Amino acid sequence: MASNLFRALRHRNFRIFFIGQALSNIGTWLQQVAMGWLTYRVTGSAWILGVVAFCTNFGILVLSPFAGVLADRVNRHRALMATQVLMLAQAAVLTIIVALGHVQVWHLIVLALWLGVAWAFNVPLRQTMYVYLVTDRADLANAIALNSFTVNAARVVGPAVAGVLIATLGEAWCFGINAFSFLLVIGTVAQLEWKHTPAASHPGWWASWVEGARYTFGFAPMRTLLILLAVLAWTIAPYSALMPIYAKDVYGGGPNTLGLLLSSAGVGALACMTYLAGRSTVRGLGRVIGRAAFTCALALAAFAYMRLLPVGMALLMLVGGGLILCAASANVILQTIADDRLRGRVASFYTLAFLGVAPLGNLAAGALARWLGAPMTFVLNAVLCTLAGIWYWRALPGLRHDMQQAYERLGISS
Repeated sequence: MASNLFRALRHRNFRIFFIGQALSNIGTWLQQVAMGWLTYRVTGSAWILGVVAFCTNFGILVLSPFAGVLADRVNRHRALMATQVLMLAQAAVLTIIVALGHVQVWHLIVLALWLGVAWAFNVPLRQTMYVYLVTDRADLANAIALNSFTVNAARVVGPAVAGVLIATLGEAWCFGINAFSFLLVIGTVAQLEWKHTPAASHPGWWASWVEGARYTFGFAPMRTLLILLAVLAWTIAPYSALMPIYAKDVYGGGPNTLGLLLSSAGVGALACMTYLAGRSTVRGLGRVIGRAAFTCALALAAFAYMRLLPVGMALLMLVGGGLILCAASANVILQTIADDRLRGRVASFYTLAFLGVAPLGNLAAGALARWLGAPMTFVLNAVLCTLAGIWYWRALPGLRHDMQQAYERLGISS
């Protein structure tokens, strides 16, 4: 079981990349929790919480299509290094401003936009690299699942550590540790053995984008998965942006309570990624995605008016686990069946659907929470997600024939 669970680590490049991402993800979660708490502490506004969360992913919403075309044209190794340097600089500036006590709302918004632009290029680049980090395509699904495993292991550790650091030392320490983690990541990425073989010629930028869009949305399974992911990003993903409200106003706690709530979601996500990494085949993931979508929607509705912290934490495990299982499983399917020549563009549409739509969901959730309150916002979003899950489940039988042909073409028989 253990050898199957971690089989992608036998590839040197992926092993190095895995270590770097594990270090970076912890720092990322430290910064994310500290950013949310700092924003709510300074402003006390659910609307501004939504605005800052929106700005963090706004770059992905606007630039992902361009980033996908770029990822299919450039040396991905060098481009990934450049994005890490940009994120290091953002974390360093944030550390200095907060440590000096000069932070203002506009600082948070500008720095969130800065991070979002870097992420817009970083995510498609990372998604397209997995197929080159493992020499055996059969290990691709395991590599993607293991990367998601590190992200969600960090979701367990990061928020809990962030809560302690914020309560004892302040938010600046979280931002500073994140900046330091990028130095470690840059060191690991530099050690990758990478052979860049650019294509002889490229069509124009617009023609490249149109080609990728027709390929991605012309194949029903890809199109359906991306639509479902977009709905999940709009309705379920904003739960984390509104957690400071629950930590402070509902449960009467502080940053430690916020850390517990977000870590609970991370525990659920980590358990689901352990399951996904242990699967020996990509087949059957369509049904897994449907069940996970229903689970996170129902759990979010139940959490909305829950006033008992232990029960709320248990429900957040289901919310976080279901959401990440949907996203990671869809990514496994997309990266498994994507044409290598169009891989960057497929990854950019995945990034746009899941991470790019999320800022719109955060903005809408912040506005609704200001008007109706956070609990009613969660209930309404859960209803919308359930309706999308029903639509997906009804479409699933018709997608199996197309998926089976794709799997047979790739030699995936079990």
